[in-house]
Amino acid sequence: MIKILHKEVWAFDAEWVPDPVTGRAVYGLAAPLSDLEVIEEMWRQGGATPDEPHPYLKTVLCRVVSVSVVIRKADQGSPPKLMLFSLPRPEDGCLAEAELLKRFLSAVGEAKPQLVGFNSQSADLKILLQRALVHSLHLPAFCKRPNKPWEGIDYFARDNDYHVDLKEVLSAWGKSTPTLHEMACACGIPGKIDTTGGSVIDLWRAGDIRRIVQYNECDAISTYLLWLRLAHLAGLLSSDQFLQDETALEQLLVKKGQQPNNDHLLRYLEVWRGLRAPRHDSQEAAQLIA
Repeated sequence: MIKILHKEVWAFDAEWVPDPVTGRAVYGLAAPLSDLEVIEEMWRQGGATPDEPHPYLKTVLCRVVSVSVVIRKADQGSPPKLMLFSLPRPEDGCLAEAELLKRFLSAVGEAKPQLVGFNSQSADLKILLQRALVHSLHLPAFCKRPNKPWEGIDYFARDNDYHVDLKEVLSAWGKSTPTLHEMACACGIPGKIDTTGGSVIDLWRAGDIRRIVQYNECDAISTYLLWLRLAHLAGLLSSDQFLQDETALEQLLVKKGQQPNNDHLLRYLEVWRGLRAPRHDSQEAAQLIA
């Protein structure tokens, strides 16, 4: 269970696709092969079957194409200030992976927030680190670790509340482990709405970076809402503060959803409100019965 609530929390999510450059190097594939043929061979080497033609590949074999984060800033006793930020931004187009990683991880190193993810300990944070090595990036502020656990922020120690992996907090081993979609839907939070992780490669092939970022943002928002519930459960947020945070997120979605190319945020809000309505009705009915 989480023990602290930092004044700045970043609930983040990353998206990635197979990287043909790495695939050529790892599997010694000849140059005449097209990138698509290389990716197909990477899937074959990764255990592709007729039922699962695009198996999950090791993260080091993939390139990061998008990172989204919900940023919560709140001094003790003050209403939270929320922001939704993503890379690449609309003006970036297709951002080079090295630049994307450098911008995001440098920002984390400078702000030193409490990081929150879902499967981030094994996947999201690990791929950011692996691909930072691939590009020989220099990120001392992000990588700095304290001499002793209580002397500073540490994103790499497992027993450390400055990197909270919700999947690890909420899961056991084996079949009882929920996906983000399952855990979110069970809580009345939108899971996968119009896109799934398996669709990202198709969107990437089509050059539809905007749709990838939109999908990425929705996952980051769901991760944030799950973290809110956990913080409330742990007593780090009172019931009034929890409702205040949810209201602040609604206001953020309405405000940003009115901007160009952000219809997905209004769609997310619509689904979220629809999921919450039956729960509120059932709670009121239970109170009447009691």
